[in-house]
This record gives sequence, structure tokens and C-alpha cells, in this order.
Amino acid sequence: MSNLAKALNSARVRGWLYQGLFLACALAVAWYLVSNTLTNLSTRGVATGFGFLEREAGFEIGESLVSYSASDTYLKALAVGLLNTLAVSAAGVVLATVLGVLIGVARLSSNWMVSRFATLYVETIRNVPLLLQLVVWYTIMNRLPSPREALEVVPHVFLSNRGMKFPVLAEHAGHGWVLLALVAGIAAAIAAVRYGRRRREATGRPFPTLPLAIAAVLLPPVAAFVATGAPLAFDVPELTGFNFEGGGSVTPEFTALLVGLSVYTAGFIAEIVRSGILAVPHGQTEAALALGLKPAQILRLVILPQALRVIVPPLTSQYLNLTKNSSLAVAIGYPDLVSVSNTSANQTGQVVEAVAMMMAVYLIISLCISGFMNWYNRKVALVTR
Repeated sequence: MSNLAKALNSARVRGWLYQGLFLACALAVAWYLVSNTLTNLSTRGVATGFGFLEREAGFEIGESLVSYSASDTYLKALAVGLLNTLAVSAAGVVLATVLGVLIGVARLSSNWMVSRFATLYVETIRNVPLLLQLVVWYTIMNRLPSPREALEVVPHVFLSNRGMKFPVLAEHAGHGWVLLALVAGIAAAIAAVRYGRRRREATGRPFPTLPLAIAAVLLPPVAAFVATGAPLAFDVPELTGFNFEGGGSVTPEFTALLVGLSVYTAGFIAEIVRSGILAVPHGQTEAALALGLKPAQILRLVILPQALRVIVPPLTSQYLNLTKNSSLAVAIGYPDLVSVSNTSANQTGQVVEAVAMMMAVYLIISLCISGFMNWYNRKVALVTR
């Protein structure tokens, strides 16, 4: 038998060969599509390339986490849209997770009213299109009173059809040192938790992890605050004319998008949490009861840690869905990446480049979320020794 025949009889060699052929076909198709698109654009006299990113944008963006004006470049405008997308996605992931866990646990409650309300929430929210929910929330925000008749939810926090206004801490040079001390304290708390876990696993003796972690997080910022003499002065919003001035604000568009994404995704997360809890054998609960643990301790220390191995993989998909669903912000006027990209494409005529950048950005964001969740999934996996 020849060497070539021996090589082809190897499953490993055939696997590499098939993968190489598939990659070659994929590259050939991609090259054909790109070259055909460029040829057609050139024939019709349409400009190509990403040089437009350095030109002046010429349009304002209503909401921005960084300073921006119409005289800035298209590149900065797209960066503003990306930051807006990341901000609402990150906040939505946190809120949807908290709400989803609460609703998922409530569905398993022995209280009939609580479990039925949670079931009604899940069945209603999951079966109403997200776009329709966003429109409803945006309509509710616009139906709020005007700033002169704003609702004072709590002292100095006002809710109107211009959004929510609230006090913010006045800037001071010492606040930077306090923030650095807080970051250092969080790092020290993480180190204390890891050390306590290793010591408990090695010796079986308890370690005061929680008190040390709390002290590590609180004491450094307090010490830095006292040392720098940073005052606790707040910039309070005040009604001036037809609107509020001062303080911080959240626009109706951001609020509607955040609430809509969080409420919708929480319905799916609730079912994931419920199924994860039900996947834990009931014998674990009985054993915990026999040890004298309370129901809240059983859920926190026994059930949820084991349920995470079932919860985390589908939870990753929901985080990805929430991030990608944020592109629906264009329907309610929130200036996210898609909205800013559409405006840029309409002004420059370079639609292919704008769509390609959006695809690349969402792909990178999705891969980053997936990579982080896969890492976390490995951390919480049950390891048999």
C-alpha cells in the first residue's frame, strides 16, 4: 500500500483534508462576493473604502457618554453609538438577571399567589413581540407629566416626559483617589475570598471571609475619602423655565429600551433558572433540611450552586440575544450603533461599509460575551476527584 493510501486511511488526515477543502471553498465564495460587490460599485461610480470615517459627521447625537459635537468625525460618531449600545446592554444584562432569578424562584414558590403571578408574567412577556413592548414602554414614558408637573418619586428625584432627573455627587479632585482605593479594596476582597476557599478546602476550618471582604471593600475608600477631604456635596436638579437644570439625567429613550430589554429577557431567564433548580435532585434539599439549614440557606448554598451547571449555558444565549436585540433601539429613537450607522450610511452612501462594520462589531461583542461565559461555566462546573 502506498504512502498516499495509508495517509488517506487515517481518520486524522482525512479530517484535516476535509477541513482544508471546506476552508478553501469558504474563502473562494467570500472572494467572489467581495470582488463582485466592488466591481458593481465601481461600475456605478459608488465610492468605496473606509476613508469617510475621518470626515466631519455633520449631525448631532441626542445622547452620548462622551463629549461629541457635529464637527467630530464619523468614526467618533460610531464610537458614541457603540458606547450607547454597550451601556444599555450591560445595564440590561444585570437587571434582567436579577429579575429573571427572582421570577424563576417565585415560580417554584409554595405560595399559590406568588407562583401564579410569576407564571402569568413569564407566559405573557415571552409571547408578546419585543418591538411591541418597546413601543409600549416608550409611549408610557412620553405620557408622563411635563417637567413643570414632574412626579417627585423620592426627594430631589423627578420623573417627567423628559426623562428622570436625580442628584449626582459634585466633582472633587479627591474622588479619583477614592475610586482607586475602591478598586484596590475590591481586588483585596477577591484575594481574601480565594484564600479563604483554599484554606477551607485544605484544612476544613472556617475562615471569616465575609467580614474581611466587607472590610477590604469599605475601609480603603473611607480612608481615602477622609485623607483627601472630599466633600459629600451633591448637584441637585432644579426646575428652571421649562426644564430641569443640574444633576444627572436618564432620557426616556434609554429608559424605555432598558426596561423593555430587561423585562423581556427576564421572562426567558426565569424559565432557565426554574429548569436549573428542578434539575437538582430533591435528595439534596432533604439532606440540607436534615442538617438544619433554613430554606433561604438551602437555596443559596445548596441548590443554586449545583443548578448553575445547567443554568449558565442557556443563560449565555440570553445575554447574546439581549445585546443583539438592543439594535431595535432605532424604533424608539435611541442613538445606538445601528441608528448612528444608518445615519452615516444615508449621508455618505457607503452602505456596504456601514453594514460590514455593524456586523463585525456585533460579532466581536458576541464572541467576547460567549468567551467570558464559557470561562465562568468552567469555573462553576462540578469537578470529580
